[in-house]
Amino acid sequence: MRIGLAVLALAALAPACGQGGTEVEPAGGQQRLEAPAARALDAYATTLRAAHAARVAAAQRWGLKRVPLTAPPPPAQKPRITTRDGFEVDGHRRLGLPPVFTTVPTKEKVVFLTIDDGAEKDPAFLRMMSELKIPYTAFLSDYLVKEDYGYFEKMRDGGAGLHNHTLHHPYLPALSHARQKREICGMQKVIEKRYGKRPVLFRPPYGNYNKATLRAAKACGIRYAPLWNAEVFADRWEYREWDRALHPGDIVLTHFRGREDWQGTMPDMVRRFLNKVTAEGYAVGRLEDYL
Repeated sequence: MRIGLAVLALAALAPACGQGGTEVEPAGGQQRLEAPAARALDAYATTLRAAHAARVAAAQRWGLKRVPLTAPPPPAQKPRITTRDGFEVDGHRRLGLPPVFTTVPTKEKVVFLTIDDGAEKDPAFLRMMSELKIPYTAFLSDYLVKEDYGYFEKMRDGGAGLHNHTLHHPYLPALSHARQKREICGMQKVIEKRYGKRPVLFRPPYGNYNKATLRAAKACGIRYAPLWNAEVFADRWEYREWDRALHPGDIVLTHFRGREDWQGTMPDMVRRFLNKVTAEGYAVGRLEDYL
């Protein structure tokens, strides 16, 4: 694991620091390593070991088969996001409409977890994601979120991104441009008022949209319209691609659901998700870091 390798590397350096002296004799051509710097290095290594130990304990506590892999650092240069072939609307590029995509361009073995609507509000899910340090992005609809705005405030405080999934989750292509704009801009206002930040991501309900949808989204301040390439449930996976496999940069969809709708709970879904992606060598990244 990346953390484990960092700890080993730092631990290997630590014994080279002086024992009881104020400085360490350097190799030829190198600067001296002062004792305070050595102690700082050792403290950093200790912090990394403690963080990794906590992650191992959390993985065991939540019944994972393996400890989730640590995501690579966010790219210094963000990838160029374009609309997936076949997902364009007329005049998409000319009008500067938000790109619609299912995968983020990257060679890193990283996938992105996104969760829609807000129906289930399971406290165990929040604890699990916090203890495991798993990033995710939520696309919220107000008619469900308003049942407990505080739940999603905790989610935000835990580092999750909160974004737009309309006020009432309608089938947007059946609505006029004006009604679509009310649905999208209305949810923008709700999230900004309740959570302090206006979203730049929008996912149309059911993944359905038309030109009016994207025009309305742009007018409401939306910059990206991510869809998904795979979907995970508590008891199974579903895929968009014919190979039924994960790929670097794939966006994974799930929903806020519990036993009333699934054969399991939110933690069951997370367990299925993490067991698969970890076994296949993928880490979970934060979608917003790549946009």
